Amino acid sequence: MTLRVGVNLLWLVPGVVGGSEEATVAILGGVLDADTDVDLRLYGLTALGRAHPELTDRCPVRLIGLYGGVKPLRVGAEATWLAAVARRDGLDLIHHAGGVLPPTSPSPSVLTVHDLQPLDLPDNFSRAKVAYLRAVLPRSVRRATLVVTPSRASADRVVERFGVPEDRVRVVPHGLGPEQFVPPAADRIDSVRRAHGIGERWITYPVITYPHKNHLTLIEAFGRLAHEHHDLELVLTGGAGPFEGEVHRAIDASGAADRIHRTGRIARTDLDALVAGALALAFPSRYEGFGLGALEAMAFGVPVVAASAGSLPEVVAGAGVLVDPDDVDGWAAALVRLADDEDHRRALSEAGRERAADFTVAASAAGLVGAYRDAAR
Repeated sequence: MTLRVGVNLLWLVPGVVGGSEEATVAILGGVLDADTDVDLRLYGLTALGRAHPELTDRCPVRLIGLYGGVKPLRVGAEATWLAAVARRDGLDLIHHAGGVLPPTSPSPSVLTVHDLQPLDLPDNFSRAKVAYLRAVLPRSVRRATLVVTPSRASADRVVERFGVPEDRVRVVPHGLGPEQFVPPAADRIDSVRRAHGIGERWITYPVITYPHKNHLTLIEAFGRLAHEHHDLELVLTGGAGPFEGEVHRAIDASGAADRIHRTGRIARTDLDALVAGALALAFPSRYEGFGLGALEAMAFGVPVVAASAGSLPEVVAGAGVLVDPDDVDGWAAALVRLADDEDHRRALSEAGRERAADFTVAASAAGLVGAYRDAAR
């Protein structure tokens, strides 16, 4: 029997919502690729069709012509337009993939909660956003038939914070497509690093400059090791966030500013090259709902040094080096060993590839379809 599932993507403002956009598009593509009884239908902004035709050209879609930057309009559309068209379309289930359940959502429903960062780290967000989520998130989680999170760490926080039964929270990890296990060619990597003025040995950290991403620990650690490792460089990609000024000041004070490259947001193909060609990927973030950047590096065979915080130990497991996010000496020592010990790099590279192979889009899609079926029942 066909299961007609609608996916609420009104929250997905292309290029704005960060890693949750990439992960959501990938897993929904995996559902469309799979041979299942799920009839997927999408509901979103007009910009969704322009940004992701690989989804919107493959299944029934309803788009509303709203400017995504005006959040009250999007929230209002969820409560009115979405509720009305979902009823007319005769859905068996609706999947709210953005963490919030509208007050008029049909039942049954699946709710994806990527993480609880706005509640756990409220200083990183506007007062208005924190107040809104404090009001609607508990109600959303408790009303949903089933809650999906990308990691056990996030699932445990949902259970702990909102007191919902563990059997109503399902872990569906993010996954990678087959193409994400194939690194760019060596000549492409060389071309990109030369274009950005980078030498032959570098460490990459590819995130927006948010406070919890903890750039300052990495920059200080690099400053300590740079004096004895004159051929090493640090590459910080990702868009400018609210901590951009502090990051630049830390670079200036590091004593190695001439070897720290702050590229900002760059094309995905360039980013892949600067990750794949790196000596290591450093990921000192204090809070992650999953840690997709670390997984992508492991799939390329790049050694990973990650913070022993949030979901990163769960994703990296024994395939990378874990360091306390505030241990500057520990970060410097871990990176020095990677720079000096070729056998260590090779072992981490092989372990990372093996670990990443467990996280495929196909497996993620199967987990989500299983959640759909259970919620519908």
